[in-house]
Formats: sequence, structure tokens, C-alpha cells
Amino acid sequence: MHTRIRLLAVPLAAVLLAACGAGATTAPRIGPASNAVPSATAAQPAAPSAAASAAASPAAVASAPASAAAIAAGCLKGQAQTLVSGKLTIGTDNPAYPPYFATDSGTPPKPWKLGDPTNGQGFESAVAYAVAGQLGFGTSDVTWTVVPFDNSYAPGKKSFDFYLAQVSYTPQRATAVDMSDGYYFVAQSVVALKGNPITSAKSISDLKPYKLGAMQGTTAYTAIKTLVAPTAPISVYSSNDAAIEAVKAKQIDGIVTDLPTAFYITAAQLDNSVIVGQFPVTPGPDAEHFSLVLAKGSPLTTCVNQAIAALQASGRLAQITTEWLSDKASAPVLQP
Repeated sequence: MHTRIRLLAVPLAAVLLAACGAGATTAPRIGPASNAVPSATAAQPAAPSAAASAAASPAAVASAPASAAAIAAGCLKGQAQTLVSGKLTIGTDNPAYPPYFATDSGTPPKPWKLGDPTNGQGFESAVAYAVAGQLGFGTSDVTWTVVPFDNSYAPGKKSFDFYLAQVSYTPQRATAVDMSDGYYFVAQSVVALKGNPITSAKSISDLKPYKLGAMQGTTAYTAIKTLVAPTAPISVYSSNDAAIEAVKAKQIDGIVTDLPTAFYITAAQLDNSVIVGQFPVTPGPDAEHFSLVLAKGSPLTTCVNQAIAALQASGRLAQITTEWLSDKASAPVLQP
């Protein structure tokens, strides 16, 4: 099971190099610890970039609501109860890391430090604009604001209509804020060193001959046991750090962990490593998922859930997920 942390020790330049390198992916805010380190960045509004203010592209903004029945009239622009009438304020953390946010030129506009949420590039930027589009808000109707991760689900008033920054749903968080239905269901994946024969695996069955390891008591271990059923004994570790050391020592061929943690490992923890692939995931009420965060009792919560449902029904959400978390993130889905 994945949980989210902030990476403060990795130099910014190193993260940028990892983001721009061939086949590299970065998500250094995501890792094996449950408590995010509070950011010192104060909440502040960020106007849309020039790219975001231009005509909406299919990658940036979904079209109008799928059907009148899909989205209630009171949820649409002009009737929806938002912080600013006719506008939608979306919050996220800063830095905004690839593959969840990206830049057109490599240098994001201020105040953003790595990715540019305002341009529709990257998984969560694309999701945000797709949800906005379902509710009838165009690109120029969206304003972004910086909110530290921990503050997003803390009790109290919010400076956003909804927030997204890889926030996993937990019952504890849902006592202080509203958390939407899932827009991403966490997949398990395999990380290995470049040059190891396991990196040529194209299917789950291709993984069977290899030595795999995972952190004890995790869904990753269950995935190895039930999905892969390898011929070699499964190695179990007390932490992902211990599993990483085993890969370095060539005691195992690969680590199985959730995909967000895999982004973190390949970007910041294990040099010369790649994501071999990710396992298919089956969404369900008990599956770990990312939620949009809204103020407790927000009138937009039902609206956002309707928008997510419409995006799922149309296939648009799956398309965004494949584009940004599989194809461009070099994390192909391993079929049986």
C-alpha cells in the first residue's frame, strides 16, 4: 500500500535531470512513509499560463458534459457554488512533480518549481481540467493555488474548490474533509536495474523465473504471490529501503511496489533503475485510490463525483491515465 511523502533531501537539479532523462520518471513526493513533511510554501494563487489560456486541446480540457443526465444542472458553471462565481479554484502542492505535472519548455512559470499545473500537461493537470470541463468550466475559468499537502486535508476553511496532489483516501482524512470517488486506483509495479534480464519482461508470466522482493505485509507481496506466483522463493523485507539494498547487491532481480512509490525509487533512491511495468488494477470500493479533496460538506462534492463518473464512462479518464502514467512515464501495463 502506498503512502505519500515529500522528498527534501534530493537536490532540485537532480530531480530535474531525472525528469528529463530518457525513460526516467519522477514522483519524489511519493514514498513509503505515511506522513508528508509540511511544506513551507504559503498558499498563493497562480494565474493560468499562456498555454492554459489558449484554446483548449484534447489533452488539456475535456469537452462539455457527456450528457445532461450525467451532470446535474446545479453543478454547472453559473450555478455551481464555487469560491468565485463562474470560476473554479484548484489547489495543489508545490513543487508539482512529473509525471503528475509537466512543463512545455522545461521552465515552469512562477510560483511553480518543477511542473506547471496550468498547462494541462501531466496526469493530475489533465485530470483537473477534464473534471473542470465536465462541469462546464473552460480553461480560462480555472485558477490554481498553492496549498501544502498536509494543509489540504486539515480541518478548516479551504482556499480551493477542490485539490489534488496524489492524496490517497483514508477514513481518517475523510473525517476532516470531503474526499471524492477515486480518479486513480493504485497499481503495483516492478522496479529493476537497467541491464538485468527482467527488464525485457513484457507480461506477468515473463516475471515467473525471476527473484522478486517486497515489503512485508503489503499489497505488493500479495501481488507477487497471487499474480506472478514465481518459481523462485519470494524475498520479504522490513522496508522498501532494505529491498532496494537487495537489488543493489543483486540478491533479487526486482522490487514489487505500488507505482507511485516506483516513480520515487527510480527518481531518487535507486540509480540506473527503471520501471519494468505495472500490473493491471481492478477499481473497487476497497482498492487504494487517489481522491480529490474538498471542504467538509462542500456543495461541489456530489458534482465532482458526477464528473469523475462521466469521465470514467466515456473512457476519457482511462485515456489520461494511459497517456501520462503508462506511455509517457515508461511504465507499460504488464498483461497476463
